[in-house]
Amino acid sequence: METLVPTAACCHRRISVATERATEFIDLTEKVEAAAAEAGIHAGLVNVQTLHTTTAIIVNEHEPLLLADFATLLAQAAPRFAPYRHDDMGARTVNLAPGERPNGHAHCRALLLGTSVSLNIADGRLQLGRWQRVFLVEFDGPRDREVSILVLGEGV
Repeated sequence: METLVPTAACCHRRISVATERATEFIDLTEKVEAAAAEAGIHAGLVNVQTLHTTTAIIVNEHEPLLLADFATLLAQAAPRFAPYRHDDMGARTVNLAPGERPNGHAHCRALLLGTSVSLNIADGRLQLGRWQRVFLVEFDGPRDREVSILVLGEGV
């Protein structure tokens, strides 16, 4: 009788996303599923991480009215034109870039959601509930963004 010995595996992928609006929910689920499948992991984890401070990664339902509600909630929590000290380029002394646009609201919105999610892989498949989808959430677009996807686990 042959015994299968699990082998540890790791796979990393960086994906680029061009956002189109100031606030936007971009469904990354298929790209995350593809990375997990390509890694050949039977059981493990996939970590999805944004590489920007004015974006977030979330898991939620892809229903247009709900996404509009999320955008409204975030706009109420951190309004675009409220006074943010980060936007006072005359007072700021660190992390200034030429042509930087005022985006204190985007940083505050991102703080509310988080930069990454970790999801299970079981039986070689990403484990998501019926309505769950993985989103990159843009708060300061349009911009070119990057997301890091790391798959860890055991293959057979």
